[in-house]
Amino acid sequence: MSRRHLSQRTVQDIGSARISRLLDLSEEAIRSDRPDRARRYVDLARRIGMKTRVKMPKDRRYCKRCLAPMMPGVNCTVRLSGHKVVTTCGMCGEIRRTPYLKEQRK
Repeated sequence: MSRRHLSQRTVQDIGSARISRLLDLSEEAIRSDRPDRARRYVDLARRIGMKTRVKMPKDRRYCKRCLAPMMPGVNCTVRLSGHKVVTTCGMCGEIRRTPYLKEQRK
């Protein structure tokens, strides 16, 4: 019995589609007050990304410490401080600072 080999591009396409679907499910789970399920979905998405060598989408935010999807107003706070965007996770208290100098120059 021979195994079918898929091209790397096909594997990456399948992986990115599954990552997108899992991150959608994690956002729905956090809205319906199921943080344990949301964390599991983010964990699975990260594992699929590592296995298929696909980067996680930049527009989807999740806490690096507790893997909860970050949704402003639901489970995280977003503040502007100096030249940084300060995002605080409401689940574990992790603080993420992101510079926004390029946006200020425009």
